[in-house]
Amino acid sequence: MAEFGRGTCIPCKAMKPILDDLSIEYQGRLNVVIVSVDDYRDLTNQHRIMAIPTQIFFDSSGKEITRHIGFLPKEDIITQLKKMGID
Repeated sequence: MAEFGRGTCIPCKAMKPILDDLSIEYQGRLNVVIVSVDDYRDLTNQHRIMAIPTQIFFDSSGKEITRHIGFLPKEDIITQLKKMGID
């Protein structure tokens, strides 16, 4: 799972502790990456990020499964992970 955002973005700041928690709770089953759109412009363009925060869920081979734009509650992330077979 990757989140594209910026450190000054209020919803991005609200997502950080959620993503940190998920990284710990799903250790070994989920990679959580926070991508700064300012520092990684090529990657941001490659994934066609038009608004932040944007969360992209990938399968184990790196294929995009789904994406969400805006704040995403932890419960909704967990629901998506379960749909992807990650418990």
